[in-house]
Amino acid sequence: MAKYVIKRFLMMILVLFGVLFVVFSINYISPVDPVDVIVGADAAPEIKEMKRQELGLDQPYWAQLGNYIKQVLTGSLGTSWNTKTDVMNDILTRFPTTLKMSIMAIALATAVGIPLGIISAVKQNSLLDYICTFLALIGASMPSFWLGLMLIIGFSLNLGWLPATGVATWQGYILPVIAIGIYPIATITRTTRASMLEVIRQDYIRTARAKGMMEKKIITKHALKNALIPVITIVGMQLGFVLGGVMVIEAVFNISGVGSLLKMAIGAKDNPTITGCVLFSSFAMCTVNLLVDILYAFIDPRIKAQYAKSGKKRGKPAGQGGQLHA
Repeated sequence: MAKYVIKRFLMMILVLFGVLFVVFSINYISPVDPVDVIVGADAAPEIKEMKRQELGLDQPYWAQLGNYIKQVLTGSLGTSWNTKTDVMNDILTRFPTTLKMSIMAIALATAVGIPLGIISAVKQNSLLDYICTFLALIGASMPSFWLGLMLIIGFSLNLGWLPATGVATWQGYILPVIAIGIYPIATITRTTRASMLEVIRQDYIRTARAKGMMEKKIITKHALKNALIPVITIVGMQLGFVLGGVMVIEAVFNISGVGSLLKMAIGAKDNPTITGCVLFSSFAMCTVNLLVDILYAFIDPRIKAQYAKSGKKRGKPAGQGGQLHA
């Protein structure tokens, strides 16, 4: 089990370094000169050169990348070129709002998606199944930012029931959470349905029915427990997806989160903030996926058995498997 966790952790580190390399490279080759944005395109060449040296942009690519990696390894994401504030502090100040909306959206998606998937599977080929499948298809095809705009027009501008921007009150969370949660609801519904259909066709379910056990007990006690194993993985993956997608919704609803910070940084060509936001979001997503993998290893006995066998093979005595002859 320890080997499984270590392997996943090392993969997470490789992913984060890959993200850092890609984002840093994109910022480097961008045709927009950060110096022109900061001091103005009409500034004197001497002023531009001084600013370029101050920011370290006069150094070659590999030197800049190496300096940034050293900085990250010390736990710092640098200083914003635009606001002159610490990037890590800016992110940590805004991240609780982003995380809160993500957790609320996943809680909504789980509470709605799993029951819909179970109903759809148990009532296969019925009107309820067709309705649930159709709604899941619509939800999976609907862009979250478009849905957010429609919700604002319908419930804020026309009806005036909910605020259109901000999360100053709990009512402000309702529309963005719905906009974020629609796609995960559709994904969890479809996954739960497919998993339930696979489980209820197993021999032990037929045996339970042949013994006269009540259908409700069969579904809740036997089928659901095994069917939820892959659903747990999907829920964790959706949480990682939501952490990234919530940035778009923050811009739609004018919410002060990591997404709005990233949006402002892109407009100002603030490379340290851009890289820091993407790297921090990737770290959050990878951490969630790592925790889900660990939880999945505890739930699914096949993974535990796989690593238990590998451990026994490594600890196998040298004389085992053969006979010693005098």
